[in-house]
Amino acid sequence: MQSLLPFASFYFTYFTFQGMFSPFWGLYLQSLSFSAWQISVLMALSTLARIVAPGFWGWLADRSGRRRNIIVTTSILSAASFCLVGLHNGFWWIFVSLAVSHFFWAAALPLVEASTAYLTRENPGRYSRVRVWGSIGFVCLAMTGGYLLDWLGIAATPWIVSALLIGVALAAFKVPEVAPQGKTKPAGPIWDTLKKPAVMALFACCFLQAFAHGPYYTFYSLGLKAFGYDKAAVGVLWALGVVFEVGVFMLMPRIMRRFGLEALMLASLLAAVLRFGLIAVSLASPAVAAFAQALHALTYALHHASAIGLINRMFAEQHHGRAQGLYIVASFGIGGSGGGLIGGLVWPSRPPPANGGPAHRLEWRCAAAFQPECPALEGCPRRACLWGSSGPPDQTDNRFPRRTAVARQPGGSACGPIPTPSALAPAKSAKWG
Repeated sequence: MQSLLPFASFYFTYFTFQGMFSPFWGLYLQSLSFSAWQISVLMALSTLARIVAPGFWGWLADRSGRRRNIIVTTSILSAASFCLVGLHNGFWWIFVSLAVSHFFWAAALPLVEASTAYLTRENPGRYSRVRVWGSIGFVCLAMTGGYLLDWLGIAATPWIVSALLIGVALAAFKVPEVAPQGKTKPAGPIWDTLKKPAVMALFACCFLQAFAHGPYYTFYSLGLKAFGYDKAAVGVLWALGVVFEVGVFMLMPRIMRRFGLEALMLASLLAAVLRFGLIAVSLASPAVAAFAQALHALTYALHHASAIGLINRMFAEQHHGRAQGLYIVASFGIGGSGGGLIGGLVWPSRPPPANGGPAHRLEWRCAAAFQPECPALEGCPRRACLWGSSGPPDQTDNRFPRRTAVARQPGGSACGPIPTPSALAPAKSAKWG
C-alpha cells in the first residue's frame, strides 16, 4: 500500500498558505488604501483562477498520465510569481502578479485530491484522515499570523505568504506519481456522466455553497475589524472554525459508515443557511461569532468530504483528474468568485464603526422608548422621543423648532440629554481577552 504521508505533508503546507492568505490578505490590501471593489477584485483572483486553471491542468494530467510533474512545476511557478507581489504597491502590479501566481497555484490541489481519493477509494473515510493535515496547517498560521503581523507589521504580509508558497513547492517534490493499477473498464466521454441529473444536482449544490462563502472569504476579516476585533481576535475566529473542521475530518470514517453521502451534503447546506444568517445579524457578539465559526465544520469539512466521495463514486477512474478540476471550477471558481465580486458591489464604502453599526443605531433610536433605566436618559420627561436611524436631529434642523434652542447647548435636547451611541453600546468592545 502506497504511503499517504507525502500527501498529508502537501496538504499541511498548502493550507498554511491559506491560513495566512485568507484572514490577513484583505487587511493588507486595505492598508494600501484600496477601495472595497479593488479588494474584492484582487481577492477574487484566487477563485477566478479556479475557473480556468483546474480544468486545463486536469485535462493535461489525464491526457499525459503524469500528475506529479504538473504538481511540482506549477507549485514552483506559483511561488516565484508571488514573490513579485511585494515589489510594488500599485493595483495593477499586484493584479497581474497575483493573477499569474494563482493560475499556477490552482493547478496542484485538484490533482493531489484526485490521487488521494484514488488511494483511499476502498475506504473513503481515510481521505479525511489525510486531508485533516491541511486543516491543522491552516490553524497554525491563522492562530499565529495576527501576532506575527503585529511583530513584523502588515507590510510583511506578501513576504510571509511567499515563504509559505516556497514551502508548498518543497512539499510537492515528495508527492509520488499515482496511476490506476490493473485493468480498468473503458470509459465513455466525460460529458455523458456530466449530463446525469444526480451529477448536475451535485455540481449545483457545490456552486451554491461556494457562492455563499464568497463574500465571507473576501470581507469577513474586514467586517470583524469594523466591529472592533483586533488582528489576534480575527486570527482566533478563523482558526476556531478550522479547529472544528479538524474534528469533523477526524470523525468522517465513523460518520460515513452511519450516514449516506447525499444526506451529509444536505446537512452541510442547511448548516450554511444558519451560519451566514447569524453572521449577517449578530457579528458584533463574540459568542455568536464563535458559534457561527464552529459551523464551518459542517459548511466546509462535511460538504467537501461528501463532495469528494460523491465525485469519486460518480465518475470513472480515467476521468477523476478532470472531475476534481470541474468540481473546483464550479464551486471555488465560478461560485466563490461570483459571490466575492457581488459582495464587493454591495459592501458599504463606509463600514460600521467599531463600537456600533446598524444594530447599535437601532438601539440608539429605540432606547428612549424601551430603556427607561438607561443612565444616559436620566431626567428625560419624555423617553419615547425617536430620532431616526441617523441619530439625533441636527442642531439647526428647522423640522424640530421646539428642540433647536435646547439642542444648541452641548448635550441638550427638548427632552433632556441626548444619548450617544457610545452611551448605549455594550460596555465591552468585541475583542478577545
